[in-house]
Amino acid sequence: VQLQASGGGLVQPGGSLRLSCTISGFSLNYYAIEWFRQAPGKEREAVSCVGKYRGDAQYAESVKGRFTISRDNVKNMVYLEMNSLEPEDTAVYYCAAGYSSSWSAADMNYWGKGTQVTVSS
Repeated sequence: VQLQASGGGLVQPGGSLRLSCTISGFSLNYYAIEWFRQAPGKEREAVSCVGKYRGDAQYAESVKGRFTISRDNVKNMVYLEMNSLEPEDTAVYYCAAGYSSSWSAADMNYWGKGTQVTVSS
């Protein structure tokens, strides 16, 4: 089982990025996939989740209306489209897989290496 986040980078405030999570070793039908982020000196926080089976999307209040999570069951990938980025979105972003949707990092079963997102002018 492997997950790998990619697509991070440096972007100006108001800009956009699309993160990708490449998944191997299991089907998206059996795991919820979540994006977390961790800024320096802060705890890891859940950003968005796409559930297994129906693929229901959930978002943290801080990103609702700006971020969109989606999944491609054929390619076995999950994406996080991030628009109207703010300096407060600066963090390392991780994708993780869990047996059920949860906003707790402790409930995730598998983690990928993170990708750095920096929002700065």
